[in-house]
Amino acid sequence: MRWRVFISLFIGAATGGACWFFQRHFHQNAADFNWALWAARDVLGHRNPYDRVLQLYPLPTAFFGLPFVRLRVDVAAGAFYGISSFLMALGLSRHGYHRLLVFFAYPYWVALVAAQWSPLILASAFFPLLLPVTLVKPQLGLPIALTFPSKRGYLACVVILLVSFAVLPQWPSLWLANLHDYVRFIPLFVLPGPLLALALFRYRDRDARLLFLMALMPQRWFYDALALWLIPKSRRETTATVGCSWILGIWRWYHYPRDHVQVGHWMVVWFYLPMLAIVLFRPRASPEDLTVADEDASERMAIAEDA
Repeated sequence: MRWRVFISLFIGAATGGACWFFQRHFHQNAADFNWALWAARDVLGHRNPYDRVLQLYPLPTAFFGLPFVRLRVDVAAGAFYGISSFLMALGLSRHGYHRLLVFFAYPYWVALVAAQWSPLILASAFFPLLLPVTLVKPQLGLPIALTFPSKRGYLACVVILLVSFAVLPQWPSLWLANLHDYVRFIPLFVLPGPLLALALFRYRDRDARLLFLMALMPQRWFYDALALWLIPKSRRETTATVGCSWILGIWRWYHYPRDHVQVGHWMVVWFYLPMLAIVLFRPRASPEDLTVADEDASERMAIAEDA
């Protein structure tokens, strides 16, 4: 456990520093984390956060911004991303250090540059009391909340929601009124996305359910797919999917997508379909409804496959 914490702290410090550097070097302030900071300041100032144009985040986002409001914005982004990465590393390494290869996936690095929420949302799969973070981006959080159920986590979500209604009772209607500005695609409905319905052949497998639910959720950019890397378990699976993600990463470097639909095409081909192949071609003898208690058995099977 001591080494897990040490390695996770190192990853958190290194990636948090990198995030801070990108925000400062490219003059992004806190990038996407700006919205949490602005919402927190609006709540503290008794202002309506949805008076800001393009505020697309639910009100619970403000509560996660509160611990950082006193920091300089680029430092706040780095601290937020570093903590997120620390928790993500601590959760992933619970089942073997080889799962830290997820940190090399292209969506993680896109998220780092943008100071995005996807690492913290991924981490919430391992820590029930983190589950309220799924309320920040419900289109990404819902698949996690449904496939990694926790009574304590759900209770924490209810508490956060009750507090948010006490602060601003009408926030859901204000938030929904802004969502027409959310540029999006749904992976299942952009070609070759319909193939992802094949995951239902393994519906008893939690990874298959996670994949299918993610395919149903509206998304807009490459970092939104990071939660898919909860699916690979073995070193071979993780390395293969990380490698596929960087084919898109390199292609994206030279070809900027013309619209969000093209982003969807690329993500389905290079992120979603490799995950579908893992789900469909794993031996049926592997545990099909993983829990925290029996994931160790699945890990041992995956490592044996590597060997």
